[in-house]
Amino acid sequence: QVQLVESGGGLVQPGGSLRLSCVASEYSLNHYGIGWFRQAPGKEREALSCTSSSDGSTDYVDYVKGRFTIVRDIAKSTVYLQMNNMKPEDTAVYYCAAYFRCPQPITSTRAAQAMLASTGQGTQVTVSS
Repeated sequence: QVQLVESGGGLVQPGGSLRLSCVASEYSLNHYGIGWFRQAPGKEREALSCTSSSDGSTDYVDYVKGRFTIVRDIAKSTVYLQMNNMKPEDTAVYYCAAYFRCPQPITSTRAAQAMLASTGQGTQVTVSS
């Protein structure tokens, strides 16, 4: 099973930035799509982004495009999610996920479930003044 460990969550003010980290083995980063999703209390899971192991391509949902950036650093066995210009509605538990292949389209719940290999334990992100 793919093991993923997230870190970097915390409290940030609106308009601020935060960087989440997801540590996995080098094998996992080279053979699985790695993505991020979040879930707020009482809400459904929301896909955010995914980076492919085959070509390094990245995909984002519309509501984070231009604000969030996913970066795969093989040397550090880490995938980062850089979040800028954060908003109160970004408050949620953020999860790192390993996929057999990045879900297509990224917003497809069915594709995400079918492709999901493993998830991390989650890290809380709170955007508040």
